[in-house]
Amino acid sequence: MLTSPGQHWTSDVKGRNKPAVVVRADGDLAAGLSARWTTLWTHGRDRGVAAARCVQPGFDQWFLGPGPLAAEDLELHLTDVDDTPASVDLSALSGEGPLDTLDGQGVAVAPHSTRVVWIGQSREGLGAVVQAARDLALRVRATSGRVAAALRVRVSPGRGIDWEPVSPTPATSLVLPGVPSGPGDRRLLVAVPGEAGAKIRVRLVGPDGTVTPNAQAQDGASSGRPRTITTFDLRGTLAGRPAAILVDSDKPVVAGFTATRGPDVAFGTATSPLGPGTGPGVIPDARLGGGLILTAPTRTVTVTLMPVGGGEPRTLAVPAGRTVETAYFLPGTRGLAATGLRVDADGPLYAGSVLVTSGLVTAEPVPPAPLAQMLPPAHDSHHTLD
Repeated sequence: MLTSPGQHWTSDVKGRNKPAVVVRADGDLAAGLSARWTTLWTHGRDRGVAAARCVQPGFDQWFLGPGPLAAEDLELHLTDVDDTPASVDLSALSGEGPLDTLDGQGVAVAPHSTRVVWIGQSREGLGAVVQAARDLALRVRATSGRVAAALRVRVSPGRGIDWEPVSPTPATSLVLPGVPSGPGDRRLLVAVPGEAGAKIRVRLVGPDGTVTPNAQAQDGASSGRPRTITTFDLRGTLAGRPAAILVDSDKPVVAGFTATRGPDVAFGTATSPLGPGTGPGVIPDARLGGGLILTAPTRTVTVTLMPVGGGEPRTLAVPAGRTVETAYFLPGTRGLAATGLRVDADGPLYAGSVLVTSGLVTAEPVPPAPLAQMLPPAHDSHHTLD
C-alpha cells in the first residue's frame, strides 16, 4: 500500500468489535512507519473518541489507569502475530497494595490470533481480587513468545471510553507530555513495583513555567509505598492549562495520567523525547480539531511540523522550561478526513497529541518513530549452540 517515503494511507472501518489489525513493513520503508486506530461514537454505550497507537509486540508491558471499581469494563486485547503460541502472566498493583493471586497466570494466546481478557470478570483477568481496585497498574509479561497488548477502558455507558497507552518500563525519571487543557479532572498515578518504598518528586511544566502540585510535601517529595499506586490530584494546580508532568524518584516507578472532559476520558503516559539522537515523531491521524502539546524542559527548541504526503511545513519555537499548545493546521483537512503529520525538533522535545471533537477527547504521547527493532539478548547455552 505504501511504496515510497512520505506517503500516507487511511481506511474507514465501520462497525464495532473489529479484529486486531496487523501492520507489517519490510525493506527501507519499514523504518519510521507509524499507525493509529481512531474511533468516534457520538452516542450510545461506547460514546467517546478513542485512539490506539499500534505498538510492536513485546515481552513486558505496563498499563496505568482506573480499576474495576472506577470503570465498568477493562478489556485487555492480547495479539500474537508470530507462528508460535505465546503464554502471558498478568499481575496488578492498586492504591491499597499488591493484588496477589494465582489467577491470570499462563494465559494462552494462539499464533496469529487475538485473545480478549476481561479484567476482574474472569480467572484469566485476575479474578475477584482486583474488583475493589479504584486505580490499577496492570503488568502484561510474556513468559513464552511475545504479544502486542492493548487495554480498552469504558468508564460507564456513554460516559467515556478510550485505550490506555502502553507505559515504558519502570525508571527513576519520567516525562509524561500532552496533559490536555480545558475543564475536568487531572490525576497522576505513580506505581512503585519494587519491594522498597520510593521518594517521588512531581513537577508540572506549563505555558508559564514549572510548578509543583499543591498537595506535595514541603521538601518537594512524596512517599510512595512499595508495590502500591500513589495518586496526585493535579486539577487545582493546572487550572485548565496544558502541561507535561515530570516524575523523578529514587526507585524505579511507572506513571500515567487520567484526564476527563465533559462526558469523555483520556489517558497518557511517559515517552522518550523527540530530537537529535532519537528521531522525529509522527501523528498518523491528524484530524481537524486535533493539536499538539509540546514541552521543552531544558532549552528552547525549534519545531517543524510537516504534513505527510504534501503541504507546506510550519515552524515554531518552544521556549525552555515551557509548554506550547498548537493546532495541527494541516492544509486540505476537512471534517474527519485524516492525514499525517511529522514532528521534527532540533533539541529534546516531549510531545503529546490531543483530539477534541463533538465535545469528546482523546490523548496520547508522541514517541520517536521506530527506526530499529530491538531483539532480546542471546546467551550461550546448549540450546543456542545446537
